[in-house]
Amino acid sequence: MNLRPDEHTLWPIPTPFRPPQDGPEYIRHFAEGGNLMRNRITTILTTTACLVAAGLSSSALAQQDRRDVDLPAGDAKPLIEGVCVGCHQLSFITNSVGNSQEDWSTLVSTMIALPDQQLDTITTYLATNFPKKADSYPVVIDGPHKVSITEWMLPTRGSRPHDPIEAHDGSLWWTGQFANRLGRIDRETGELKEFPLDVPNSNPHGLDEDTEGNIWFTAVAERYVGKLNPSTGEVTEYHVPEGTRGPHTPIFDQNGTLWFTMQSGHVGRVDPATGTVTAEKTPTDGTYPYGIQVNSKGEPWYVDFRGPRIGQVDPVTGKITEHELPNADSRPRRIALTPDDAVWYTDYPRGRLGRFDPKTSDVKEWMSPGGEKSRPYGIAAVGNVIWYVEAYARPNILVRFDTETEAFQSWVIPSGGGVVRHMVATPDGDLVLACSAVNHVAYVDVES
Repeated sequence: MNLRPDEHTLWPIPTPFRPPQDGPEYIRHFAEGGNLMRNRITTILTTTACLVAAGLSSSALAQQDRRDVDLPAGDAKPLIEGVCVGCHQLSFITNSVGNSQEDWSTLVSTMIALPDQQLDTITTYLATNFPKKADSYPVVIDGPHKVSITEWMLPTRGSRPHDPIEAHDGSLWWTGQFANRLGRIDRETGELKEFPLDVPNSNPHGLDEDTEGNIWFTAVAERYVGKLNPSTGEVTEYHVPEGTRGPHTPIFDQNGTLWFTMQSGHVGRVDPATGTVTAEKTPTDGTYPYGIQVNSKGEPWYVDFRGPRIGQVDPVTGKITEHELPNADSRPRRIALTPDDAVWYTDYPRGRLGRFDPKTSDVKEWMSPGGEKSRPYGIAAVGNVIWYVEAYARPNILVRFDTETEAFQSWVIPSGGGVVRHMVATPDGDLVLACSAVNHVAYVDVES
C-alpha cells in the first residue's frame, strides 16, 4: 500500500468484473471504512440484444457524424470506427482517462456484446493507445463511517444513465440517455423495467417525481419536458418556448411547480395544473444553468457551468439574480442545499467543494482529497453532511464531508462509477447514484 505525501491512502483499482454475455449482473458490495468486500450474485435478468446481432449495416453507421477525431493507426481502428460510432463520438475515447485492457474490456462490455475475438482486438488496441493515466488512481481516506453499496447493471447496454431518483414507493428510477428510455428498479424483487420513449432521440436527461407518482423528465435533445404515467406508460409532452432549448435538470418545489435549467441560458418552469411552460433568461449572456435545487423558502437556486456564478430565482416573478464567485475560473456543475439553506457546489475544473452563504455572500472552498484534477461532479446533502463524487479517479470515489468538523472520508465505487453525473439523497438519508459509462445504478446505504 503506497501513501501520498498527504498521507491519504492510494488504492489500486479493485479487480474489475466482466459482465456475462448472456445477461447483466447484480452485485452487492460492502464497504466498511476504506475496506471493500465483494459478493457477486448472478441473477436471471433478461439480456438485451447486442448491436452486432441487430444487423446494423456499415453504411448506416457511416451516416453517424461521430468520427470527430482521427484515431491512431492499428488493426482495430476500422472496427472501432464501425462499432463505437453507433452510439457515441470517438472523442469519448481520446478524451478518456484511459484504462488497462481488463478495464477496457469491462467498460466495453457494459455498452455492447461482442464476440470474444473482436472484444480482445478492440481492447488490446485501446489499452495500447489509451492506457490508464498515472494520475487517475483514487485517493481514499479512511474514517469511522460505514456504507454499503448495491449496484444494478441496466438491461439495455450502453444506456448511459444520467440522473437517478428514489420514488415515494421506494423504487429507483433512471434516465437512459443514450437508449432513449426511462427505467425503474424494484428494490424488493430486483425487477428492472424500461419505458422506451416514442419521440426518437429525446435523450432523457434529468427526472423527478410529482405527488401523484408521475415521473417527469427533461428531453434535452428534443425541447420538451415529459410526464410519464408509470401505470399506463403514457407520456405527456410539454414543449419549451421558442428561442429556448436543452431542458436539463428538473426539480419540484413545495407547491408542485416544476423548475428546470436549460442549456440555452434560461430557467424554465411548468405549471402542471395548467400545462403552461415559461422560461426566464439569465441576466448574463452565454450562460449554462446546470444543477438546480429548491431551498426551504421555495426559491430555486442553480449553478452556472459556463461561468463563475450561482443563480437565485424569484419563485413568483421568475426573476433571476446572479451571485459571482470570487475565482474567475470557477465552473460549478452541481448543487446541494443544507438545512440552513447554504448553497454547496462542486467546482468541476478546479477540484474544489464550495459553500456560498446566501445571507452574507461569503464563499468558502475546500480542495477535494483527489486534488485539482479530481473533477467533483454529482453532489447531495444529508442534513449537515455533504456527499459527492470525484469523477476523474478510476474508479470514481464517493466522498463524505462533515460540514461541522470539516473532515473528509471516502470510498471506492465498486463498479467504477463511470462518471457519476448526478446523485440524490433519499428521505432516509441514503444515496442513489447514476453510474453513467458503466451502465449501473447504485444505492448507498449510509449507516446512521
